[in-house]
Parts: sequence; structure tokens; C-alpha cells
Amino acid sequence: MQFQPYRLNPIQRIRLWWHGLSLPALFVASFALLIALGTAGLLVLPGLYAHERISFFDALVTMTHCVCLTGLTVLDISEEFTFFGQLWLLLFIQMGGLGLFTFSSLLIGALGRRLSLRSELLTSTSLECRTNTKGVKDLARDVARFALLLEGIGAALLWPQLIYQSVLDGRFSLMGIVEALWNAVFLAVTAFCNAGLTLYPNSIATFAERPFVLLPLTALVVLGGFGFLAFEEFLRWWRLGRFQGRHRFSIHTLSVCVVTGAFLTIGFVAFLIFEWSGVLAKFGVIDKLTNALVMSAMSRTAGFASIDYALVSNETAYLTILLMFIGGSPGSTASGIKTTTFAVLMAQAVARIRGHRYVSLFNRSIPDAVVQRASSVVLIAFFILSGVVFILGFTETGCGTDLAATRQNFLPLLFETVSALSTVGLSLGLACPLSSVGKAILVVLMFIGRVGLLAFFSTLSLRDNASPSGFRPAQENIFIG
Repeated sequence: MQFQPYRLNPIQRIRLWWHGLSLPALFVASFALLIALGTAGLLVLPGLYAHERISFFDALVTMTHCVCLTGLTVLDISEEFTFFGQLWLLLFIQMGGLGLFTFSSLLIGALGRRLSLRSELLTSTSLECRTNTKGVKDLARDVARFALLLEGIGAALLWPQLIYQSVLDGRFSLMGIVEALWNAVFLAVTAFCNAGLTLYPNSIATFAERPFVLLPLTALVVLGGFGFLAFEEFLRWWRLGRFQGRHRFSIHTLSVCVVTGAFLTIGFVAFLIFEWSGVLAKFGVIDKLTNALVMSAMSRTAGFASIDYALVSNETAYLTILLMFIGGSPGSTASGIKTTTFAVLMAQAVARIRGHRYVSLFNRSIPDAVVQRASSVVLIAFFILSGVVFILGFTETGCGTDLAATRQNFLPLLFETVSALSTVGLSLGLACPLSSVGKAILVVLMFIGRVGLLAFFSTLSLRDNASPSGFRPAQENIFIG
């Protein structure tokens, strides 16, 4: 009797493929799955469009912007989509902000099931909470509650202001009140998730002279980019430790607070100086202060624009590039290289200048592996940006042979590239519009910015220590600096 090899059915093959993927690969695949599901919904679900259906490419780009939390869209959301279409986009913005595995953990917990070890690792990867002592399912529930609570408070603060706006626009009615409520909810969710999408054609420029609209939005953006780990530690201190003497915060939380506060202040002061007689000149003093704060906060991966960035100075544009590159904090809805990465690199530079053997922050030493990961993340981000700028230099030939126009287009092109990698969505306005190839490259860059660096962090953190090889190569010195 001839031996017949055992053949796997399709479901067994899928399960075998699933279990063969690494955790970082699954993390990246979760965002690709969200984009695929959202795009399919835009193409097949009825009642989403106010007019005719959009093309596959436009649907893919729109959903990539939503899931990757980038404040750009190829369509006017308020005009092209019905309420159900806007709700569909908002659902994927929320899932893109908190992560697919966070929602999966909540669903499994609601059904009374237990998470597998693999699911816990995947959820902890998306939340960046591998060192947290709380259970992954409990932390995922706390994250969802915290996000919904802040979004609800933000919507409640914005709703009366948007009703007042409808009165100013001459649209006050019962439907206007309901529409204002929906706009407030949409703005609150996209602000906390750092998505930057609005139901207004000019982003938030309509409210440039409305501080009571801009300030809640700014607060939501800052809180969304602060990071869930730092908030969880503050909540634990508030519940347990505030009456028990001095509480020792972790180096992570301290770094997030110091770097976030420093860059908000630096950006606020610098934008006031650079644009006082520039793009802010038409505002009064209060509105100048408010819009400078908005510019400082929104450049941290939010993408809301209360002013026309095409009119800002070169100094403002360059500072915005730096702020976008750094971005928010780990475990948040923001992207960029992250505030803690910047803090570690600055601590490393100070340690080397002072001749210290160990890198330390707040009188606590930092493991060498963390310093190496921080350096690797910055180098990878730098090489990705440099490569894309070179590629776009070859593909974007819309200016033709006009050398002056080509050089004039360089700063906006660099701005667009950093904005895409950091999933910000701000734009200076290109002198020569991007080609289809350029748009596709930036869409891919947005996806990398949302998941690539996080996946790289997860790869280094979740990988077991490599077993030592049989020998170590001979050591030799190399001169640096």
C-alpha cells in the first residue's frame, strides 16, 4: 500500500500560516486588515455616499488616511459622504487610534473568553505595555474607557460652540443642533486620535478666532499624543499614592512630561516670534496666542490647521518639520520617532560630553539596549525620509526644466514627506502638484509611519536574546566625532 501524504485543507493552511507569523508581522498585518476592511466597506456597503461611489484608488487612499490617522483626504467628507459614510470613516479612525487588537481584547472579554498568550502579546504590542504589571485585558479596557471619556468630554465642550457657529452662519434649527452634535463628536474623536480630519472644507480655519473651540481641540490632541502608559501611571498615583507620601514616577512618564511640555513651550514661543507680523498679523492678541499654541500642538501629528501653512515663513516651516519628526509619545495615537526616543538620545549626548560611562535620566541609568534601539529608530527614520525625498525628486517632474520652480518646490516636498511619515497631514502647498506615483509613495510612507517604527520596536523588544555564538570577533577601536 503506497503512503499518501497528509493534505491540509484551506482552513488548516490559514491557521498554520497565522501561527507562523511573527508578532510584529501580525501587528503590521492588523493595520493592513483594517484598511482592507474599510476599503471594501466603502466599495460595497449601501447608503454611504451622498452622490456617486468613488473609485477603488480613492477609497483605498481615504481609508489609509483614516486608519493611519493622517489629516489628509482626497475627498470632501462633508459633501461626498452621508451620515452613515462619515460614521464608517469615524469607526476606522477610532480603531486605527487604539489598535485592532485592543478592540479584539475588549470583544473577547465581553464574551467572557480568556485571551491566549499570543493574543496578550499582540495586544501588549499595540499598546506598548509589555512592562506594565496590569493584565493586558484590563489595560485594554482602561484604555478604551479613558479614550471614550475624554472624547465625550471634548464633544460636550465643543457642542455649544458649534451650535453658536450655526447661529452665526444662519443655520440655527433643530437639525442644526443635531448636526452640531455630530460635528462635535467627529471633531472630538479625530482630535484625540490625532487624525486631523474634519467635516469642514478648510480644516479648523473657520474657528481661527474662536478660542473656546480651538482650546478643547488642542487639549484633546495633546492628551491623545501623551501616551496611555503615562496616563495609567498618573491614574494609579491618584487612586493609591497621592496620600501616601512622595510617589516615584517612572522614567518613562517623567520623560514624556518634560519633553512634551518643553516642545509645546518652544513651539508656542517660536511661532509667536516667527509669525507675529506674518500669518498671525490679522488676529488680535488673544487669537495670536491661541493660534500659536494650536500650531505648536497640531504639528505633533494632529494635522489640524487654523491658519494657511502656505503663507508661513521658512523658519516656521522648518520648526514644524522638526516637531513633526519627533511626534508624540509611545503608546499614544501619535507617530514620529517619539518623545522618549528624543529624551534618550539627548541623555546619551550629555553623558558622552561629560565623559560618563552610563547614560542616565532623572538619576536613573538607561539600559544599553534601550539606547541602541533609540539610535536605530532615528537612523531608520532618517534613511527612510532621505530615500523618499530622493525618489520624489526623480518622480515629481511637474516643474519641468524650470530650476527656480524646482528648488522652490524642495521645502514643500520635504515638508510633505515628513508630514506623511509622522502621519500629520499638514501641507505647505506644492508649487508643482504631486503625480499619481508621488501620491502612492506618500500613502505607503503614511502606512510605514503608523506601523513601521512600532513594528521595529516590537521586533527588538519581543525578540528573545540571541544565543551567543561560539566566538566573538576581535575588538578594534574606531575614532568618532
